[in-house]
Amino acid sequence: MPVLSYKYRLYPTMAQIAGFEAMLGAFCDLYNAALQQRIEAYRRAGKALRYVDQAGELKAVRAADERLAGYSFSAEQQVLRRLDKAFVAFFGRVKKGKAGFPRFRAKSMFDSAEFRVGDGLTIRKSKRLSVVGIPGEVKVKWHRDLPTFAKVGAAVLSRAAGKWFVCFQITMPDEEVQPRDGASVGLDLGLSSLIATSDGETVAAPQWTKGAAKRQRRLQRALARARRGSKRRLKAKRRLARHSAATANRRRDFLHKLSRSLVDRYAVIALEDLSVDRLTRSMLAKAVHNAAWGQLRSFLDYKAANAGVRVEAVDPRGTSQTCPECGAVVAKTLSDRTHRCACGCVMDRDVAAAKVILQRAGHGTGPGHGLRTPSQRVAA
Repeated sequence: MPVLSYKYRLYPTMAQIAGFEAMLGAFCDLYNAALQQRIEAYRRAGKALRYVDQAGELKAVRAADERLAGYSFSAEQQVLRRLDKAFVAFFGRVKKGKAGFPRFRAKSMFDSAEFRVGDGLTIRKSKRLSVVGIPGEVKVKWHRDLPTFAKVGAAVLSRAAGKWFVCFQITMPDEEVQPRDGASVGLDLGLSSLIATSDGETVAAPQWTKGAAKRQRRLQRALARARRGSKRRLKAKRRLARHSAATANRRRDFLHKLSRSLVDRYAVIALEDLSVDRLTRSMLAKAVHNAAWGQLRSFLDYKAANAGVRVEAVDPRGTSQTCPECGAVVAKTLSDRTHRCACGCVMDRDVAAAKVILQRAGHGTGPGHGLRTPSQRVAA
């Protein structure tokens, strides 16, 4: 059964904002206390506590702490589950030879709480939210309706850059999506052109990071000059967070629209199986982060799955050095932006690579048509 997330903006009153912040602060204290208990139990008795051990003591903790007693019991259980997941991830990293013991959390960085819909958080008939421990009903901007036949499970209340959101986790009924018939396209992901298609279309990579860098530097300097603990520093920190969030929102909006356009026009989308993690550790890290190839791939995958569109990843090795007409290898440097082959094929370098990608996926015509190379994640 497919699981989707629907995110909505909240517009709480000042009293409700104070209630949300107090609730997150109480949950943060619970998280830190549970972490301290695990550390002390192992240090003194060599015992590794689990979620079940700590959840069994939660009723006694609520009886002793009036703050926790006023909030949802199931939401506080989720706080303990979050800590348990942190330890599971830690032990997984230990097996791989990596460190990273769970840390104590600052209240300013503890920005979310998970609820069960109907237990701690309820959608009222007025289309507002009722949260245990928060006065009144919280206004929600329903920019789209929840699916009619969906089962609403969890809801995550979050704070980001001074704004409040709720994200509903919904389970859709099983429906067999029929594969769509239509055109196929190859996509070459790049830094100068965000994508180039095998149809000859190119989309320039917007310079989100570069455009925001000047104001980013000013805001960072203002934050560095402010005295720690002062109200001026808090205001500077909020301005910086809002600016960073605005840049991320512009990038996300652009990629959503681009991926939707591709899914609506094509039945098969072929692209390179790039190792983005390795590229972000290279000298091109800043440009790769700005391009956000991984985010675009994620948007394409889930939109295509819901629309009956196939997304196929192919081996990226040599796609920019291969002629799409004759299959010959034409060596190029990064500065060579035009593909020129002895067979007479002359076209944009990225478009030529997109045609090769489509051929490797077994679509289109050319020397690679119908042939597949073994897919292997590589850096370039």
